[in-house]
Amino acid sequence: MAHVLIVDDEADLASLVEFNLQQAGLETSVALTGEQALSLARQRVPDVVLLDLMLPDISGKEVCRRLRAEPKTRAVPIVMLTARGEELDRVEGFEVGADDYVTKPFSPRELVLRIKAILRRASPPDTGARLTVGFFTIDTGSHRVWVDGQLLELTALEFKLLHHFMARAGRVQSREQLLSDVWGITSPLETRTVDTHVMRLREKLGVARDSIETVRGVGYRMSDELEPQQPSASA
Repeated sequence: MAHVLIVDDEADLASLVEFNLQQAGLETSVALTGEQALSLARQRVPDVVLLDLMLPDISGKEVCRRLRAEPKTRAVPIVMLTARGEELDRVEGFEVGADDYVTKPFSPRELVLRIKAILRRASPPDTGARLTVGFFTIDTGSHRVWVDGQLLELTALEFKLLHHFMARAGRVQSREQLLSDVWGITSPLETRTVDTHVMRLREKLGVARDSIETVRGVGYRMSDELEPQQPSASA
């Protein structure tokens, strides 16, 4: 049974969300502060974190940042939950590693459907098509990526970003295109969301980090020419 960690200092709202998720067949735990959330996540890694932006001790963005920094919780999908619907807050949430964003007030039914969709993306059946480009093989059905034959652990957004690059290998993708296609944001705001996530993705790619090239003044491109190293005949 999938486990959702609900992090919100409004106890009544947290109880309402918990009730609806449990009615949908999900297991839940509730944290009313950021520190409590981090403690619970360390004790038992959740399948999804539903995280309020405004908390009484540390901000939801800081909780998200710390979850992304810890190996055990690095790949857990995080949904930001906030009463503030400004574009800037949404962008900042993505910059620290959130995978999705829900604005209060919200429909409990819609929230349940959103979380179930995230869970399906995180662990779908192993029946999808595979795409291979250079060092990378990606399976969209099992939501898995291999780099030079090694399984890679990515967040939902990192997976989506890498798949986007692979599907368009050799073509330059502007930051505006990536922000719209991967994050669903069309905004005139200056943001480092794309650069931050590309940097994090590169850090995980190891020998293949140079496959994602920076096109100065434009954006990024995945090279379609780099290939995995083959063992020499004398090896």
